[in-house]
Amino acid sequence: MNPSTEPVVPAGSARCGVDSVEISRIERLLAQTPADQLQQLFSAQELADSGDGPGRVASLAARFAAKEACTKLFAREAALGAIGPVDFSIVRDAYGAPTVQLSDAAELALGRNRLKSISVSLSHDRNQATAMALAQTDAAAPSRAARLFYMLMPFRRKVVLDNLQRVYGAVADDAEITRLAQAHYGHLGRLLWEFLRAPFQSQQQRKAMVRVDNLQALLDAHALGKGVLVLTGHFGNFEVATTAGLSSFPQAKGRFHFVRRPIRPEWLDRLVTRRFRRAGFGVLPKRGGLDAILERLAAGDLVVFPFDQHAQRKDGVKVELFGHPAGTLRSLAVIALSTGAPVVPASCWREDPTHHVLRFEAALTAVEHADVNEAIRLNTRAFNQALERLIVRRPEQWWWVHRRWKEWPARRRQSS
Repeated sequence: MNPSTEPVVPAGSARCGVDSVEISRIERLLAQTPADQLQQLFSAQELADSGDGPGRVASLAARFAAKEACTKLFAREAALGAIGPVDFSIVRDAYGAPTVQLSDAAELALGRNRLKSISVSLSHDRNQATAMALAQTDAAAPSRAARLFYMLMPFRRKVVLDNLQRVYGAVADDAEITRLAQAHYGHLGRLLWEFLRAPFQSQQQRKAMVRVDNLQALLDAHALGKGVLVLTGHFGNFEVATTAGLSSFPQAKGRFHFVRRPIRPEWLDRLVTRRFRRAGFGVLPKRGGLDAILERLAAGDLVVFPFDQHAQRKDGVKVELFGHPAGTLRSLAVIALSTGAPVVPASCWREDPTHHVLRFEAALTAVEHADVNEAIRLNTRAFNQALERLIVRRPEQWWWVHRRWKEWPARRRQSS
């Protein structure tokens, strides 16, 4: 490439990946690859966008270079085999400009590396296609009130900082870790205000505050007729988002049930339980509630399962969460495998001070294995991976105050 025509990297870009490929190489690749295997290299949309005319090879070559350039943004994940070119799809937006669609693995890599977006530029001549991928930094921007709340409320501050360091320490400096913690405390302060204000708001006011995204994913899973297990965690303001957002799904009133551990103090637990039931949601105990959960699923109901708390050895299995071993509840995998009920991830977040989003993701594919214990472990790990993707989407609004990575006690030896 002529140095005078090299693209200039915009200021503020965190990472840049560049790749070029000979068009003749892609031409040979297309000629030698059966049509049914091409989708292992290109998405159906990429193949459709490239058409079938004389410019098809050059168009796919440019996309191939862009996919490679995107992969170079994540050297560590690529080296570990966590992502590859297939995790990036280059499609056109409404104006015909190239944009990047991310797989679940690529979306997680983006969030883990504190990056918020990838933009691509494609070009080609008669012999060669070239692409550049630019990744923009995602920096926390806590408000003045959030910084003040962080300073005045030292509650579990060390736990929050340790957890953030565990997840983001490899890619974020101490200043960014502190800003994330401050933003999280700002979220907690607003959460407290919303909890106190909620009893004085009408149902219509609360409904107007919430937007439900991708409800069709939940409807599709429910249509299978096996009930639905909704995998979630302590995201955003889950009480407001669920009780208000699901009012747009009136056919499910009385058919949603939340699995909950008791909250301390007891008066607070009674208050939260009363609010859920008043909104038309059932409450099932996490401990000793297996029969009730199975009964609700058999009736075709939807069971919401918070999945982001530490589990003791007797209740859990040790699987990775953000690359670190974490005691994780095995019961969700056991129930899903034994009933065939689909598992639908869901999360919520505060879009601005007065608006919330409740979003459902496509149902997870069950992981099969001949060994039951291994099947439970593999599915539990898949559930944690789904949680990771939800957490990095809005990290300041997850419950970092929880001691999620506790020590896993050694198995007791039986006395002879």
